[in-house]
Amino acid sequence: MDRTAGKKRTSSSFLYPPIEPYDRRMLDVGDGHQIYVEQSGNPQGQPVVVFHGGPGGGASPAMRRYFDPMHYRIILFDQRGCGLSKPTASIEANTTWHLVADIEQIRQTLGVSRWLVFGGSWGATLSLIYAETHPDRVQGLILRGVFLATKSEIQWFYGGGAGRFFPDVWRRFCDAIPEEERGDLVAAYARRLFSGNFSSEARFARIWTLWENALATVEADGFVGEAPSDYARAFARLENHYFSNGAFLEQDGQILRDRHKIEHIPAVIVQGRMDMICPPISAWRLADGWALAELQMVPAAGHALSEPGITQALVATMDRLR
Repeated sequence: MDRTAGKKRTSSSFLYPPIEPYDRRMLDVGDGHQIYVEQSGNPQGQPVVVFHGGPGGGASPAMRRYFDPMHYRIILFDQRGCGLSKPTASIEANTTWHLVADIEQIRQTLGVSRWLVFGGSWGATLSLIYAETHPDRVQGLILRGVFLATKSEIQWFYGGGAGRFFPDVWRRFCDAIPEEERGDLVAAYARRLFSGNFSSEARFARIWTLWENALATVEADGFVGEAPSDYARAFARLENHYFSNGAFLEQDGQILRDRHKIEHIPAVIVQGRMDMICPPISAWRLADGWALAELQMVPAAGHALSEPGITQALVATMDRLR
């Protein structure tokens, strides 16, 4: 049903009204980590779990608004080291496989048998890895801005590919690093993000975060405001940690290698045609040959969850799956 007939469309026009969680908790997952988990919507409804991006992005209250609260039991959580989870910005005992185990602990703690899995960007990566690890627990996948955690994708974004479209912003990202270290910017930033000097880590974290944020939307002009230091430090440290370690996968291309494990699961993939952060080729490769996967290429849309075309497609998908 069109909830905005006769009105000018914006991304917020397609969303459900804001709601508050009926359950908030900190879940001890071991290794010194506590994970923030919340539930909203219908306690007896269809469970959907939301995986945020980054790594290190944290969940947002706006993520609740993609789901009809009368139908869905909406489960959000902050992955290790970010958002309201503790300790902040920690990379200790923080790998993809720790996150997969955390997700299973959340599912068991909340008494969920099977759920829909909704994730974008790194959240799509984690959704796919979780589903390939526990396919019997996934009712369906809803993915946005697909990132397969391959070397070529990381090279595109941190090796100058995306910089060809935003040379002014790319120069600012590179200029923070001495010229002799620019052959591997991920490693160069790692040395600074984990220097042990908080103020220096925060400064380089803001530069790292600004590079990604500046390219998030199709209307971006390359210049956005700086993120708060605490958020930027968690975001940059966790992203760099995961990207430096190939997302802790056993081989490059593992997600596509193991796709056969989830081909019986229906999936909807919403991809911005002009996504500069996660180019559409990854979404296309993921969907190609997967009979139960529906790929929706959104024209004139970039990477961000808040892009109007992306928002509309995701809300329409969740309404259709009710």
